[in-house]
Amino acid sequence: MILVIGDIIVDEFIWGDVSRISPEAPVPVVAVERIDRRLGGSANVVRNLHALDTPSAMFGLVGDDEPGAWVHRRLGELDSDDRGVITKRNNRPTAIKTRIIARQQQVVRYDREWTQPASPESHARLLEALAELQPGASAAILSDYGKGVLTPDFIRRLIDRLQGGIIAVDPKPEHTDAYRGATVITPNLAEAAAMAGMEAVNEDAHVEAIAHALYQRLDLQYVLLTRSERGMTLFDGRQSHHIPTVARDIFDVTGAGDTVIAVFTACLARGDDALAAAHLANRAAGVVVGKLGTATADWQEIEAHG
Repeated sequence: MILVIGDIIVDEFIWGDVSRISPEAPVPVVAVERIDRRLGGSANVVRNLHALDTPSAMFGLVGDDEPGAWVHRRLGELDSDDRGVITKRNNRPTAIKTRIIARQQQVVRYDREWTQPASPESHARLLEALAELQPGASAAILSDYGKGVLTPDFIRRLIDRLQGGIIAVDPKPEHTDAYRGATVITPNLAEAAAMAGMEAVNEDAHVEAIAHALYQRLDLQYVLLTRSERGMTLFDGRQSHHIPTVARDIFDVTGAGDTVIAVFTACLARGDDALAAAHLANRAAGVVVGKLGTATADWQEIEAHG
């Protein structure tokens, strides 16, 4: 089982078509055809693990509202243990990102969320659930969307608690030093450059310097840096491995980072070496960017996407 800790978001998609411009303002009028929801934010990692037939447990916060109840139900449908999902019975709502998509293009996105740091009480309840579920875990993923669950102090406490196992982090630059002692971080180029205090230049030598700086600064085992159209770079403490992209068509990069960290961590947890895990994560990213919306990739799709 892999533990997933972070900011739970509900991804809502409104699909439709555009045939005219509003007479009220120079904006498109979307005729809505359907609306659907998907687990997003850190919970999208759970969706990806489920697609990989990898058991998971989710830790995070939702509101005492209909979307929060939906999150619990959906996690149950994915066979993910939700004992670490705390329902807040105050004014903290479940985070929702709504995307309006017409003719295969995102027209607008609007967010309803609470980004204040979680309370000490909430963090204490999350740690209680972690103590109950950690003995059965093979790895943990800290998915930092910067929405208040993973504060620097809480990240430090988590990494201390999880030592001895695989700790993978999808980071936010403002929390850089808190990630010290993790197994691996999986930033994109812009995030990695900000974390290292360097320019985001997408050239091999510069990317290697960024990865090496983060490896030393944070006492990591690996840095897996995603580079958009140039694929990925894995630094393992001895050398950098540049992995070209295998994306054939790019429709939507939403949630691709969640796929990368889910596949890489699942591979490490089953005993794969880091380079093999990175190659599979790169293939998986190539699969999901060819789909619209927050998407997943199963093993069959990953193997076929060589």
